[in-house]
Amino acid sequence: MENIALIESFSEFKDDKLIDRVTLMAILEDVFRNALKKKYGSDENFDIIINPDKGDMEIWRNRVVVADGEVEDENSEISLSEARKIEPDFEVGEDVSEEVKLIDLGRRAILALRQNLISKIHEHDNTNLYKQFKDLIGDIYTAEVHHVRPKMVVLMDDDGNEIVLPKDKQIPNDFFKKGENVRGIIESVELKGNKPQIIMSRTAPDFLEKLFEQEIPEVFDGLITVKKVVRIPGEKAKVAVDSYDDRIDPVGACVGMKGSRIHGIVRELGNENIDVINYTNNTQLYITRALSPAKVSSVKIDEENKKAEVFLKIEEVSKAIGRNGQNIKLASQLTGYELDVIREGIVEEEDDVELREFTDEIEEWIIEEFEKIGLDTARSILDQDVDDLVRRTDLEEETILDVIRVLKEELEG
Repeated sequence: MENIALIESFSEFKDDKLIDRVTLMAILEDVFRNALKKKYGSDENFDIIINPDKGDMEIWRNRVVVADGEVEDENSEISLSEARKIEPDFEVGEDVSEEVKLIDLGRRAILALRQNLISKIHEHDNTNLYKQFKDLIGDIYTAEVHHVRPKMVVLMDDDGNEIVLPKDKQIPNDFFKKGENVRGIIESVELKGNKPQIIMSRTAPDFLEKLFEQEIPEVFDGLITVKKVVRIPGEKAKVAVDSYDDRIDPVGACVGMKGSRIHGIVRELGNENIDVINYTNNTQLYITRALSPAKVSSVKIDEENKKAEVFLKIEEVSKAIGRNGQNIKLASQLTGYELDVIREGIVEEEDDVELREFTDEIEEWIIEEFEKIGLDTARSILDQDVDDLVRRTDLEEETILDVIRVLKEELEG
């Protein structure tokens, strides 16, 4: 059989690509019809019979018998004498069906036909892959590290699908080795040419939210709702949770006894510090909770401009602002209000001095380090513990002691 080399690949495609019978037959027929159009100018008068399971196929050309010398279209008409070579009792006006062998299409056409078939199969695979992962956007997915590149990690799932985890979608202290499993969310699916590129993220707030769903049964069951998540990946996160059942403590359920429930999530995120707070419609209370662990004295809200003045005792200011301003930044994102810290109980202005007044004695970068944690006056620094300042800034103890000496000389001199 002349077409055996091509047909033998039917079952191979079906098994390797997991294409259902109906889809495979449609792809095959489409490929063969394209070949017939190129050879004969039209495929309308051809019947194609395919059995992909057996690797069998037949092509029949249907033509109308016309009198000798009256053939105008050789593709759709056949002369009486030619028809009678097929069957001696044919008459003018009757239909003739004649089998077309693939070899009749020519060797080049057969090679092109096979290549077209492969191309159509890949196109079908890519379309299915795109649709499959489009439906998974926002879901947690696990895949194995295939190889590590400077700007991305290429992962492979159990079905052999390639997933990309870009550098900017990785938590800063992530470190991956070939063969280990990695969890993240499917963030997007992009078409690069005809091939879908699947993008995973471990930095998206949705990843943390999905981890809560996966690790905390009450969240999975809908008894606790995650209202909002904000993150500085690998550093700090705040999660607002709520429950419509007054008998359930949403924060306690999420954190667990001695942090037992949230520990797995923290470890997955590279020891990211996670604050879980109770959501409330009371804006003042919500802002107060969002600034945890600082204790807020009072809050003054400017609803029109979405701003709030937060009043705190001096010793609470650095807690509210946090290292490098992380705590107040996340609290602002969580509540949707621009937060301005106001210190309570500051001594009279003449007894305190702005830190910027000391630029002759203290270098600019040192002043900026103190400002990052909300300390911008002499008294605000002198009221702090030296060890705490070392921990909250990038300054050496000796540098901090020199600054304290300069400030004391000014205020007490």
